[in-house]
Amino acid sequence: MNAPRLIQIGADDADAVHAELIAGLAAARPAVPPKFFYDALGSRLFAAITELPEYYPTRTEAAILREHLAAIAAAVGPAPTLVDLGAGNCEKAARLFEALAVRRYVAVDIAAEYLLSALDRLQYQHPDMELLGVGLDFSSALALPEVVGPGPRLLFYPGSSIGNFSPDAALAFLRRMHAACAGGRLLIGVDLVKPRDVLEAAYDDALGVTAAFNRNLLARLNRLIGADFVLADWRHVAFHDAARSRIEMHLEAARDVTVRWSGGERHFTRGERIHTENSYKWRLDDFADLLVAAGFRPPRAWRDPRDWFAVFAAEA
Repeated sequence: MNAPRLIQIGADDADAVHAELIAGLAAARPAVPPKFFYDALGSRLFAAITELPEYYPTRTEAAILREHLAAIAAAVGPAPTLVDLGAGNCEKAARLFEALAVRRYVAVDIAAEYLLSALDRLQYQHPDMELLGVGLDFSSALALPEVVGPGPRLLFYPGSSIGNFSPDAALAFLRRMHAACAGGRLLIGVDLVKPRDVLEAAYDDALGVTAAFNRNLLARLNRLIGADFVLADWRHVAFHDAARSRIEMHLEAARDVTVRWSGGERHFTRGERIHTENSYKWRLDDFADLLVAAGFRPPRAWRDPRDWFAVFAAEA
């Protein structure tokens, strides 16, 4: 049986991480990028979120892939090298292995420790497959190691994570993905515009798992910058901004509080917020146009019966 390999890229620049986080907390409108959600616990909490009844994206996307798998496989062709961006527990990509004749699976995620444990489990299920983990923050740069091979590749970016980028940033990221395809194709999940009540419930569930996921970010900040956030001082806030077609997530101070960290501090008044995530929702034609603007050929798309979610396949 093969053994999975893990390559870590750019994880040792603690000074850059510290500077990025301090700048975000010190800004006029404090914010922390959502990539910092995903430590080992954050990754597990997000996996739990995908099981919640309110959180429709994961099961809706899975149903689209299941129902249209033959058509998707015909559209993208065999994928000897499948590159899974934001792989998490790797389960979404694993469902494609047989239909796409995958021989080499490259799982890319910022949470390297969690990723390696997922690949260890996956190797037992696919003992002859070459599994490579890449610990990488690909939100600003998508430089895959040479060991991935020259291509062509199928890039898989499921779960509507493209929604974390503003439209301009999404276009820039899609251009980087176009280059990383190396003449191959992209398979991407996109959350579509839908009623406010459905959206807000998905990001503020009754059980409070998303709230725990959001507040876990504060525990990570305590470790990364030596801060003294008290989780009980902060509450989870999520709402739909119709004008920007996005869900916003924030952490809101439940009382006046001063937070200190190595080399600095900030006073937050009661009700002041730290912006932790945006999740943009797209119209089908608009996202197809965005793919073309990024350099892809006109895509194909498959949707669920309610038009809540779409999976796009595009040739580079």
